[in-house]
Amino acid sequence: MDSRLLTFRSETAVAVRSAMVSAEHLQFCLRGELSQEERTLTLSAKKTPGAGNEDLKEMLESNKESLKLEAMKRVVGLIAKGKNASELFPAVVKNVASKNIELKKLVYVYLVRYAEEQQDLALLSISTFQRALKDPNQLIRASALRVLSSIRVTIIVPIMMLAIKEAAADLSPYVRKTSAHAIQKLYSLDPEQKEPLIEVIEKLLKDKSTLVAGSVVMAFEEVCPDRIDLIHKNYRKLCNLLVDVEEWGQVVIISMLTRYARTQFTSPWKGGAVFEEDNDKSFYDSDSEKKKDPAGAKPYVMDPDHRLLLRNTKPLLQSRNTAVVMAVAQLYWHLAPKQEVNVVTKSLVRLLRSHREVQYVVLQNIATMSIQRKGMFEPFIKSFYVRSTDTTHIKTLKLEILTNLANEANISTILREFQTYVKSQDKAFAAATIQAIGRCATNIAEVTDTCLNGLVLLLSNRDEGVVAESVVVIRKLLLTQPTQHREIIKHMATLFDKITVPMARASILWLMGEYCERVPKIAPDVLRKIAKTFTAEEDIVKLQAVNLAAKLYLTNSKQTTLLTQYILNLGKYDQNYDIRDRTRFIRQLIVPSDKSGALNKYARRILLASKPAPVLQSPFKDRDRFQLGTLSHSLNSKAAGYQELSEWPAVAPDQSVRNVEVIEPVNERAPLVGKAKPPEPDDKFYSDEDRDKKDDASDSSDDDSRTSRTSSSSSSSSSEESGSGSDEESDERSTDSGKSTGESEKNSSESESEQKKKTKKAQAEKRKPNTADSDSDNSDAEPMAEGSSSSSESSSSETDSYSESACAAERQRKNDVQSKPKVDNGAEKEVSLLDLDDFFVPPASKTKCSVLSQSLLSDLEGLSLSGVSAATQVTSPSFEPVKSYELLHHMSGKGLSAKYRFPRQPCLYGPSMVAVQVTLTNCCERPLEEIHVGERSPAGLKILCFNTIERLDPEASVTVSMGVDFNDSTQAANFQLCTKEDSFSVSIQPAVGELLTPCSLSETDFCKQQSKLRGMNETSATIAMATAHVSSQAVAQRVLSVANVGSVASSETRLHRFAGRTVSSQVLVLLLVDVKDDAGAGLLTVHTEKSVVASMLLRDLKRALVQA
Repeated sequence: MDSRLLTFRSETAVAVRSAMVSAEHLQFCLRGELSQEERTLTLSAKKTPGAGNEDLKEMLESNKESLKLEAMKRVVGLIAKGKNASELFPAVVKNVASKNIELKKLVYVYLVRYAEEQQDLALLSISTFQRALKDPNQLIRASALRVLSSIRVTIIVPIMMLAIKEAAADLSPYVRKTSAHAIQKLYSLDPEQKEPLIEVIEKLLKDKSTLVAGSVVMAFEEVCPDRIDLIHKNYRKLCNLLVDVEEWGQVVIISMLTRYARTQFTSPWKGGAVFEEDNDKSFYDSDSEKKKDPAGAKPYVMDPDHRLLLRNTKPLLQSRNTAVVMAVAQLYWHLAPKQEVNVVTKSLVRLLRSHREVQYVVLQNIATMSIQRKGMFEPFIKSFYVRSTDTTHIKTLKLEILTNLANEANISTILREFQTYVKSQDKAFAAATIQAIGRCATNIAEVTDTCLNGLVLLLSNRDEGVVAESVVVIRKLLLTQPTQHREIIKHMATLFDKITVPMARASILWLMGEYCERVPKIAPDVLRKIAKTFTAEEDIVKLQAVNLAAKLYLTNSKQTTLLTQYILNLGKYDQNYDIRDRTRFIRQLIVPSDKSGALNKYARRILLASKPAPVLQSPFKDRDRFQLGTLSHSLNSKAAGYQELSEWPAVAPDQSVRNVEVIEPVNERAPLVGKAKPPEPDDKFYSDEDRDKKDDASDSSDDDSRTSRTSSSSSSSSSEESGSGSDEESDERSTDSGKSTGESEKNSSESESEQKKKTKKAQAEKRKPNTADSDSDNSDAEPMAEGSSSSSESSSSETDSYSESACAAERQRKNDVQSKPKVDNGAEKEVSLLDLDDFFVPPASKTKCSVLSQSLLSDLEGLSLSGVSAATQVTSPSFEPVKSYELLHHMSGKGLSAKYRFPRQPCLYGPSMVAVQVTLTNCCERPLEEIHVGERSPAGLKILCFNTIERLDPEASVTVSMGVDFNDSTQAANFQLCTKEDSFSVSIQPAVGELLTPCSLSETDFCKQQSKLRGMNETSATIAMATAHVSSQAVAQRVLSVANVGSVASSETRLHRFAGRTVSSQVLVLLLVDVKDDAGAGLLTVHTEKSVVASMLLRDLKRALVQA
């Protein structure tokens, strides 16, 4: 017996070991095949267009709206990726009359893209588009108009015009905005429709919606930019709406208003103009100083509308859109007074932190600005220092700006920067730096010698490009002071053999010829060297060699006659006709002959004439002729569609054209039944009537005034309680309020003891425990406070006396209310809604009634607040997996280890998210700080992360929760797991079964839903289960280990049903395991609209059920 027991134990141990090995093997196989499935899904998107489009055509022609919607989503996705989907046009256009709003919107998106290519098929749906223009949904109306205007056929121009006019009068601002967009399309199709379109534009310009403003101004700029008269009446409205308009609309409006302002306002840059706001300084000046002012100086008074434009665009400098900031900057540059332009400086410098494309455009505009107004950007000169990560064109622009900003104060700092730039590996940038040094030497005389010496040192540089550029720049600088730099010319002559760059060699030859008289021994030797290599030189070098030979022939003919003849003979037969022509011209000019005539006498004056020093100018010097921020300014050439800014008018046009007549509505009120309310007097401080009442009240006694105020409060309270009153009561109330004012002035002279007593009484009344009474006290105190017009100037004693009288009046009112029986006032029912503001709101009742009655509560009990029907309610999972996956290994994470698991619990962050538990462990010997989640991808994936973990000690672990919206896809969620020092790229890969959530269904409901999900929504496979898995418990355990679904009670033993929903889109997923016999043969079926989810889930379930 013992031996059998031992044998059984050993066999059991072997079976357990083999099962564990199999489980590990299964885990790796599942993981490996899952990745293979992902690769398969990724590659499926790269199939041939024809094969994929056939499936889409079948889905578009099916009878199920869900399939059509899914197909249209895929089609729009293809369009977004730039793929051609035009062959699907017939299948798509059939669904244009669908009643599904989402499907119809996607169809319209497709038609807008391909309506111009498939015009014949699109014309067949014209009637459908016309019907859609009357659709109750504003998005459908707008989409129909957008598609209609995208059909580029002149036959339907009248239909488009009618549709645009109707849409311009639509109640929806979104539809009116779309009509403004359609105006531009119709004008490009048929320019003859300009006049009717201008009428529509004029109508839309009067629109007060910020959604329409930008679009209609864009239509104005395209159709009739010269019709300034249309803007007059709408100018102020556009200025005021500018802040609330969409960003790209702001850019268009600002550009248009800039052109408008240059035609309607006078220049704020007039030479003798003095701003009116500066005239107060002359008040403190002496008469002698006044006489020094120019006689013709007149104060400049800015037009209020001009100031309105500047004031309303200034806040837009803080916009996040760089185009808006650039538009405001150019507006201030072209319209604002010179002392106000500096407000745009910080905003432009802020844009330099943006992308390189934005930097390029902004730097171009700053380069133009810095030429005329250096003071704007001098405080921010460090922002233009070149970074190593900048591209060449960005570096060149920054170099240009630094050169423009150079002056005597900062030239030393800028030259130190230039010394570093010359050493750059970027050859083009180093050459540009040398040119910038030459410009600085030309513009600032104090540093000319310093720059020249630095350039001479660069002649010994190993980089040939640097040496060549230095030679060219030195040649230009030597023209300014040629007599003082003879040694430099000699040094450059010695470098002639080493330099191979054609421009540098030509520059040296030009210097030798220009200053040949100062170096009479060196110049002939240079000519000898160039004669040897003349035939191998570049054309530019040959031309300068011919010039050098001619100049030396005129100044030193004894040594150079033969060399000159040799070079002229070589040039006579050169392949380049420019060199041949130059050689013949020089020969006739310098060599006397019968043919040359008198021209030989002037050869020295022609060739050796003194030349002016070159002026090194910025390449942005002439770009100010274009408007800043335009394409023409960026290209330095007039682009198509560019509209030049007009000059300021000498005399401002009539500003009354911008005045808009405001018709004030007549305030007609329905009279009360049995009551005529007197007009309320204007609220004025100390009017004539108030002074009279004030004087009368000051003459009355203290007791009489207090009594009158008390009676006034009582009458006021009773009138408020009943909701109506007579004329006498209102007159009495106004009179008593005047008396109260007089009383408050008289009470200011009372003794301190009386004031303290009254204060204590008022505070005692306020401390009553009844909340409703305190509320009514506060509400009744308001009209009394309003009755006193001078309460703001009364003393503290007046306030105490006032509060005491209010409390006394309130007590009297309560007694009256308790003694009076409740009477239903019939006059109260006859008050119209227009007169409700004539009555004071009665105080709230003390008793609080329940908001919901018992009957209403019982009715609400049967309602379900969720969108899921009661038959398919989501339930809690019956199986929680313990398996975890590695997110970050401690070796890769520098001590930080991370694992994740799916707890199958509802996510705290949202119902459409999958809950993920992440366990973080510190495996290193030092604490880790600031553990958080960084960048995420893909961009459309929504991940809600855990809060930052400030500190994680060594060997410590912490478990945090995350929420990921996988959008019913097994695409991995990639993100950065960061610490204070490092960041690591990690990804969470979900199994398809974890994208489900269980739901409870009855067997009847299951069969009903199953019958709806047939055909393409049904995926099945035959399985051969292990005999150990045939039982109901084993099947349920295997299925639940793979998928997060709920079991459905079944009346049949061999049928096992499970139900769930996808977490993101709540699509129903039904599983059916049909065990045919005890041997394990069966059928596995998955019913769902998500075909990809079904195939992947079927694969995982089949593997789990088949394997032992």
